[in-house]
Amino acid sequence: MGKNMGLKTCLKTVRFDRQTIFKQLWYSSLIILIVNLLSCQSKETGKTELSNVRPLIDTIGFAQYSWQMDSLMSRMDSAGWKKAEGSPWKMAICPHDDYTYVGTLYPELLQNIKAPNLILIGVAHRAVQLAIEDSLVFDNYTHWKGPWKNVPVSPVREEIYKLLAKKFATVSDTLQKVEHSVEALIPFLQYFNRNISIVPILVPAMNPDRMQECGKALADAIQVVAKNHKWEWGTDYAIVVTTDAVHYGNEDWGGVDRAYFGCDEKGNIKACEYESEIVENCLKGNITPEKIRLFSKYTLNPDNYREYKWTWCGRYCVPVALYTAYYLNGSKQLSGELIGYSTSITSSHIPVDDIRMGRTAIATVCHWVGYAALGYR
Repeated sequence: MGKNMGLKTCLKTVRFDRQTIFKQLWYSSLIILIVNLLSCQSKETGKTELSNVRPLIDTIGFAQYSWQMDSLMSRMDSAGWKKAEGSPWKMAICPHDDYTYVGTLYPELLQNIKAPNLILIGVAHRAVQLAIEDSLVFDNYTHWKGPWKNVPVSPVREEIYKLLAKKFATVSDTLQKVEHSVEALIPFLQYFNRNISIVPILVPAMNPDRMQECGKALADAIQVVAKNHKWEWGTDYAIVVTTDAVHYGNEDWGGVDRAYFGCDEKGNIKACEYESEIVENCLKGNITPEKIRLFSKYTLNPDNYREYKWTWCGRYCVPVALYTAYYLNGSKQLSGELIGYSTSITSSHIPVDDIRMGRTAIATVCHWVGYAALGYR
């Protein structure tokens, strides 16, 4: 009897131990499964963040890698470059053509941008195909590709956008990812400051009144955000707007004749003189609404603002940026200084073939592009 009771007790103990072990194994398996799921989710989140980096579109005309930038800079003679003395620059107008053509204008201009938080305003070359106009175009990317590291998009983008949404702004990653103008600036800006953050904005077609409205609205939004963050213009944040100047000639422009004064030496000289007139009358010296309006008269068809009168691709983004700067500066004067003007046939081309770069277009007496570089403070 005692032996049987001992056996029963032993069997119960064995069953209990088995049940306990089973439960422990079940709980352990559940914990492992949860950990794996969380790990997968974390990895997936990482992939999502990585996939949200805006890639470089033009890998021929622009530098992809830090060693390319280092090599490019070593090939440029910096002697005589104009450096801003005194107060820092608040805004700059910069070209965005192939590095080999624009050459030293990029670094000579952008070296004077000292602020780490940059509002980059660019052309919207493909906006017509996407039926986008009349609104400032933002993006959803968390970072943009840079030569040294990916460049973060500043959190203030969301703050600015919320103040502009519906009436003055829209979001289109589709347009942003095919636009090359803004990305041209980043390698040189990052060369001078590895810790920049950016707010990319594209400007599609709009009439002169709408440009002024958008510029004023953007200025108001920036003022609110800057006040909230205690940012000083020029020191903490700056604006860089990009445009190439005239696209001239009658060769390889898709069948369009842009040789306004003829495609020969005399015609090219006249075109450059006309360019100088535009820069002198509209962009240099104190910014005023009258000068900005005059720029539109030079560049837009008076009967149809969607068409060129004079082929500056930044015919919309430059006025918007200038209006933004004008209203941001309030009662103070903001003055523009010409750093330089060149063309793709008059500049000293930087050798790039040996560093895996090249040219995206020809440069001949019948196909050339102008480059104006100006700084404002």
